[in-house]
Amino acid sequence: MTGHTESSHTSSIARSAGTISFAVLVSRLLGLVREQVFAGFFGAGYAYDAFVVAFRIPNLLRDLFAEGALSAAFITVFTDYRNKQGSGPTWKLANNVIAALTVLVGGITILGMFFSKEIVSLMSPDFSLVPGKHELTALMTSIMFPFLLLVSLSAIAMGMLNSLNKFFIPSMASSFFNLGSILSGLLFAYCFSLLNREPIIGMAIGTLVGGLLQIAIQLPELRNQGFAFSWRLDLRDEGLRRIMKLMLPAVIGLSATQINLFVNTFFASSCAEGSVSWLNYAFRLIFFPIGMVGVSLSMATLPVVSAQASNGNIKELKGAYVSSSVLSLLLTVPASAGLIFLAQPIVSIIFEHGRFNAHDTLMTAQALSFYSAGLFAYAALKIIVPVFYALNRTRYPVTGSFLTVLLNIVFVILLLEPLQHCAIALSTSLCVLINFLFLSVALYRAVEGYRVFYLLQSFLKIAFISIAMGLGAQWLNKTAALYLPMNILGELCALLFTILSSIIFYFTIIYFINIKEVDYLVPKVMARIKTLANSIYKNN
Repeated sequence: MTGHTESSHTSSIARSAGTISFAVLVSRLLGLVREQVFAGFFGAGYAYDAFVVAFRIPNLLRDLFAEGALSAAFITVFTDYRNKQGSGPTWKLANNVIAALTVLVGGITILGMFFSKEIVSLMSPDFSLVPGKHELTALMTSIMFPFLLLVSLSAIAMGMLNSLNKFFIPSMASSFFNLGSILSGLLFAYCFSLLNREPIIGMAIGTLVGGLLQIAIQLPELRNQGFAFSWRLDLRDEGLRRIMKLMLPAVIGLSATQINLFVNTFFASSCAEGSVSWLNYAFRLIFFPIGMVGVSLSMATLPVVSAQASNGNIKELKGAYVSSSVLSLLLTVPASAGLIFLAQPIVSIIFEHGRFNAHDTLMTAQALSFYSAGLFAYAALKIIVPVFYALNRTRYPVTGSFLTVLLNIVFVILLLEPLQHCAIALSTSLCVLINFLFLSVALYRAVEGYRVFYLLQSFLKIAFISIAMGLGAQWLNKTAALYLPMNILGELCALLFTILSSIIFYFTIIYFINIKEVDYLVPKVMARIKTLANSIYKNN
């Protein structure tokens, strides 16, 4: 019976995560295209450093009001309302949350735009040493601050649809953000260049256009589900107060994460010019597998564990958590190894065009290697933290977050002089890993145990195979490059051949090492392939 339940959890979560992953894949590919546009047109340095800091400022609050505390708290209460009170009270709750969010975040946005110069001075004081850099950053900060409100409203829409088991459309929303910000950004950048202004200001305006599209794509599906917006602001509403109660400790905990970002930005801006850019380009590459695996599994798992927590099914909740964690390890650990051992050719192929030169590639690849060491833990955190929200045990993520703040400051101070910008990437990975270990122990105690030995055993198996794969990939890429032309096409062919060969090697070995999640999924994947093949055969 237990095996059947675990199989059900694995299949359900994997099916939802697979749907999300396809949408996230499109989004992340467009995100990479967006970064390639920045690399090609602006390189790493003055203009892009300014953009990264300007965009990071509203993003510091984005995790609090969008993809972090609010999203998890809203889905937990929304799911409970839908299960116990029906659609009427549930939609009223959604409208009340939207109204309250608009008032609160709208006020913060206005303040942020008004005090943009002071905020930039606080985050990146050394920018004032470069003529015009501080002013450019402050201008783009004021332009992009409304993105905070747009992405917060988008997160509420996404939360409603995910709670209704609608994953594809909300997952595609960020694709429309990337597409809108690229096309409109380039158009506005061209217009600003004609006016002899910094073209990158146009990319800041494009960010707002992308934010609008991110909301717009979700509205038709919300209407189909029965949602109709009406302004309703009742601060005494029980559901709103429950969300605020869940959010408060989570906001405090996530504020620690934002302090870390602030600390990292502060130290990075004091390093060589381009350091902010190198770190951002590297982290964007890390964000690809995090989004594909961590975010997808988190979005698929949260409604499941929220419903189980609401019904008191702790045993099934633990099964869902273990299954999603193993699925995450199966994909993120080999991704970590691949990015570490192939960092330089990957960065070169993706970014080394236009104003992004070989030195930028080397510096970005070094940062990517250090970030990649913590990739699996970063994705695992995306899964474990919402479980605490569902259990209403938010003090544990709060404690873990503040622990990482202290550790991050210590690590960066100790490592900054010898490692420069790489110290920030290494410190981030170490802190994420320590936070994950802390929360794993806390969850084990909170739910009175889960299959930790199975998780550890699976991790060691996967890690051993992944390291072997990474070493082989590094050798294979260098060997393949010897037999191919020394140009961009040759490098691309060598890298694609290496990645494909590594994937085949990894999944072939993984199939034979007795991990139950693989045993559950392989027959279903093969059945899908067989169905698709039969369909193609019949059509022909």
